[in-house]
Amino acid sequence: MCATRIQRSASGPSVAAAALAVMFVGATLPTPLYPLYRQRFGFGEITLTLVYSIYVLGNLCALFFFARLSDQVGRKATAWPAVVIGAASTVAFGLASGTAWLFAARALSGFATGLASSTLTAWIAELQSEHRGGSGAVTATVANFLGLALGPLIGSLPAQFAVQPLRLPFVIYLVVLVVMGIALSLVPETVHRRTRRFSDLSLRPRLGVPRELIAAFVSPAVTAFVTFALIGFYAALIPSLLSDTLGDPRPWVAGVVLCVLFTVAAIAVVATRTMASRTAMLVGLALFLPAAALLIMAEHAHRLSLLLAASALAGIAASLGYRGSLAVVNRIAPEQRRAEVVSTYLIVMFCGNSLPVIGIGLLSSATGPSIAHAAFAVVIAVLAAMGWAVGWKYAPSDRS
Repeated sequence: MCATRIQRSASGPSVAAAALAVMFVGATLPTPLYPLYRQRFGFGEITLTLVYSIYVLGNLCALFFFARLSDQVGRKATAWPAVVIGAASTVAFGLASGTAWLFAARALSGFATGLASSTLTAWIAELQSEHRGGSGAVTATVANFLGLALGPLIGSLPAQFAVQPLRLPFVIYLVVLVVMGIALSLVPETVHRRTRRFSDLSLRPRLGVPRELIAAFVSPAVTAFVTFALIGFYAALIPSLLSDTLGDPRPWVAGVVLCVLFTVAAIAVVATRTMASRTAMLVGLALFLPAAALLIMAEHAHRLSLLLAASALAGIAASLGYRGSLAVVNRIAPEQRRAEVVSTYLIVMFCGNSLPVIGIGLLSSATGPSIAHAAFAVVIAVLAAMGWAVGWKYAPSDRS
């Protein structure tokens, strides 16, 4: 019995990290399938961007109202419902017979991922601290990016071989979710004083930034917005860009492009884990300019090789920008107000993941995709430059 408990404790961080990766698989699994959905259900670019962006609404609902739930009722009691909601989203995708199903499935997926990310990230940090040390933030970030990298591959391979392309990926993912839900029973609970009565729960959102911290907060907030705006562009629109502009509609190519982006991001997290957070944030902001330029060059030159290079550079920029900006926010936030400052940062981050994509869809319908994408790249470059300038002046060093 004792040996079993020790074994479970030692494997706990790995199982929790695997669960986090699995939950993020659902975020990008449908991406290579969007052209097939568009063809089957007959919707346009605006609807596509709204289907993608409804995912963020689910994220925001989870973070607004349930980010602190696992602190009160326990990690397992929150992680298991997240897995169940993720399974419901997967079933909705697999049974989809119209656009409304996609909206429901994406919203559920966003809620499940938001709930799981806040719960499992805290769980990983606590387990690593108790049993073997190490950086929970690095582990969680790598798991996040690896899950995002695997999703497009699982989604694209059945589509590439025309084997139930809109059904089989979700059957596979549903089985993985069930196995992962069972595996979570092996992970020891780290919240020992848990709320037992519903009336005692506190779900009120905490948002805000102290006035004296606004100047220091601007740069990491801009970094988060730009990082997830670029990720949102890839996750929502790369299959359409490949099909309509580069003339390559093969689902596995879209899967590879996204896999390159997120795999490089995961590798960069590990390779630069000793880099100071302020430096990582500023380097990430600087890299967004050439990454955006390469993306537009690839579109106008119709070159897949340029798109892959842009994806790799975007992966490095996203990795450094996300890790660095989150660490800066955690450092500047006063302990008694950390939850509300970090929550505000996350709201900005998810707005970046959705609002630019919606803007691209609206502008594309009026002017065409090429102009809309070029406008997006200019906005990214301008914001990154502004964020870098403000961060250079106001972002605190790691020793301050």
